[in-house]
Amino acid sequence: RAKACFEKALEGDPENPEFNTGYAITVYRLDNFNIAAERNETFSLHVLKRAVRLNPDDVYIRILLALKLQDGGQEAEGEKYIEEALTSMSSQTYVFRYAAKFYRRKGSVDKALELLKMALETTPTSAFLHHQMGLCYKAQMIQIKEATNWQPRGQDRESVNRLVQLAICKFEKTIMLKPTFEMAYVDLAEMYAEIGHHRKAEEHFQNVLCMKIFDDQLKQEIHYRYGSFQEHHGKSEDKAITHYLKGLKIEKMSYSREKLLNALEKLAKRRVHRNVRVVESVSLLGLIHKLKGEISDALLCYERALRLAADLNPMF
Repeated sequence: RAKACFEKALEGDPENPEFNTGYAITVYRLDNFNIAAERNETFSLHVLKRAVRLNPDDVYIRILLALKLQDGGQEAEGEKYIEEALTSMSSQTYVFRYAAKFYRRKGSVDKALELLKMALETTPTSAFLHHQMGLCYKAQMIQIKEATNWQPRGQDRESVNRLVQLAICKFEKTIMLKPTFEMAYVDLAEMYAEIGHHRKAEEHFQNVLCMKIFDDQLKQEIHYRYGSFQEHHGKSEDKAITHYLKGLKIEKMSYSREKLLNALEKLAKRRVHRNVRVVESVSLLGLIHKLKGEISDALLCYERALRLAADLNPMF
């Protein structure tokens, strides 16, 4: 609705800096998590660059352009805008928080944490900032695990545990400041699962699963993350399948939907290989092919499932 309003306003005054900025911010927000965003990349960049040209002193729009450039694989160019914004004295808190997001995604987590700490000095009760810090600690934990082939020992294990505790602290703080921050519950649950506190993890997942959530992509992501928890920590493949399917029932095309499809496909193939509920597992593969638009492969799977069912039950 905001996008439509800005488009109408721009018809009457196409060079208006305020209208162009509002339109660019709206387009940027709509692109987030949208699987079709790749096709709109050129358009989004054009809109953001136009807004920057018409608003050369607006550091916020420069930051969004930098993040969009990073999304499109143009990180070096994006970083130039980040560096320019960091030299500005206006809107420093916004600059710090989004510049930190840029550097965290780049892998420069120490730099991101430094910026977040500076932002927190101005707005210590920002749930967003505490959540971003938690994500930074989580990213550092993952870096150590990747470097140790996912089997940290000794000092590396101690570092992982310390970072998990720091992340937990930040995610708990986020929820305290903003009890409706859905993804903070998910991130917190995953950190508890990381240290084997599965009961607490389940509790926080249930908190978010009981919330009324209107954003389809967010619901998909929550079902994906809870399904993954059940598959890898809860040791319940059936519950994992249930939540992967719940996420896939939401037909919105998104990155989360792609992750749901891939996770369900891997799990179904593994179950077929292990001969676990093979009729059901082959049928799941048929559904996955159908959802991907691979109709001939889907039919082959369904036919195979019918043959297997007939072999198991001659009266079928």
